[in-house]
Amino acid sequence: MQDLVSFYRDIDPETRAVAVQTLRIVAILVLAWVLQAVSARLIRLFRAYVDRRTGGDEVARIETLARVFRNTAAIVIVIVAGTLVLGELGISVAPILATAGVAGVAIGFGAQSLIKNFLGGFFILLDDQIRQGDVVNVAGLGGLVEEVTLRYVRLRNFDGHVHFVPNGEITTVTNMTRGFAQAVIDAGIAYREDPDEGLAVMREVARAMRADPAWQDKLADDIEIIGVERWDDSAVVLRARLKVVPPIQQWNVRREFLKRLKKAYDERGIEIPYPHLTVYAGSNKDGSAPPFKLETIPGNR
Repeated sequence: MQDLVSFYRDIDPETRAVAVQTLRIVAILVLAWVLQAVSARLIRLFRAYVDRRTGGDEVARIETLARVFRNTAAIVIVIVAGTLVLGELGISVAPILATAGVAGVAIGFGAQSLIKNFLGGFFILLDDQIRQGDVVNVAGLGGLVEEVTLRYVRLRNFDGHVHFVPNGEITTVTNMTRGFAQAVIDAGIAYREDPDEGLAVMREVARAMRADPAWQDKLADDIEIIGVERWDDSAVVLRARLKVVPPIQQWNVRREFLKRLKKAYDERGIEIPYPHLTVYAGSNKDGSAPPFKLETIPGNR
């Protein structure tokens, strides 16, 4: 021990100061790393606790908030550690802050959109409007929510395209996967068909789906028959809807129902109209039909 004390006293004062300064910087960096690891660990433990105590909707919300908190904690730790390291190097932070303040005034007008994005993201998270895994329409764009941050929402549409929507541009959120969804079914039948028979077949198809183990858990209730929705040019449109849980299955349920309904209509001889054209050639004065001439023009091959 005496040897270490003697060795320390024999070191040149300037070298000693540099060594102490280096040790302080290393200690700051190590402490920052430890804080970052601890904060990430606490967030993971909290998420695991929520997974055990709550349902799927709350888990999705906590997952979204955890990502934001983790990124925010990392930014704060880096800023504080950087400030302390600059102080150890003898670089005064005050002039930097003063310069940043002057620059901030100069670029304040240009940063309005950035501030708007952060405020928008804060209220989106606070109000629990969007969660990771939701299917939403925002700012005229729709898709699956892959990430929600304080600055933007990242969506992936059905074609696989990724959209980054700034939170400041989001004024209305249409969330199609919250709680439950309604799979709306519009089926057209020919005018000569009986609408009551068409609606009865829709009930039978829905009953068969509810009895199917692959689909019964996705249908929360019996089919709701709305009735005749409208008269189209060549079809009487019948409408019904199915309550779907979880709501993200609404599109799969609708596709399966339409497939089964087509087969059921075909089995019962119920016509599903399709576009066709009737050509009327007129009539002669005596009421007879004039000859109708057709000429086939060969196409270029």
